[in-house]
Amino acid sequence: MSEGPTVKFLRLRPQAERDIPFPSYMTPGASGMDICAAVEGETVLSPGEIRLIPTGFAVSVPPGYEAQIRPRSGLAVQYGIGIINSPGTIDADYRGEVMVALINHGKRDFIVRRADRIAQMILQRVYRARIEPVTNLDKTSRDAGGFGHTGI
Repeated sequence: MSEGPTVKFLRLRPQAERDIPFPSYMTPGASGMDICAAVEGETVLSPGEIRLIPTGFAVSVPPGYEAQIRPRSGLAVQYGIGIINSPGTIDADYRGEVMVALINHGKRDFIVRRADRIAQMILQRVYRARIEPVTNLDKTSRDAGGFGHTGI
């Protein structure tokens, strides 16, 4: 994998959360950096519940990029834990605390513990589109065919 731009992380509560690791790549081939929970003790996420989980850090994403917050596949498959707005987007101009909106799709309570790896962050290039109002759009073979129009 090639090196990308620098992403700066700021620990928001340095004394209280020095035990919470910054996002990091867990293997040499990983595309996402694992993000840890900065909860106090344990946080119970009941089935169907949505909860914002603090991370304890803010980030400076370079202009022309976004950070996407995505679920961890192991948590999704084993426990039904996902991210309600997946992928979440951290814009290049956001400087507040990164929060992860977890949802429990499982059948049992899920406990989020301090420093658990709860999500992953992927740096992605973004482009700003030029907006061009028109009176007609070009025709395609699909045209206005909607959800499920091609079958199962």
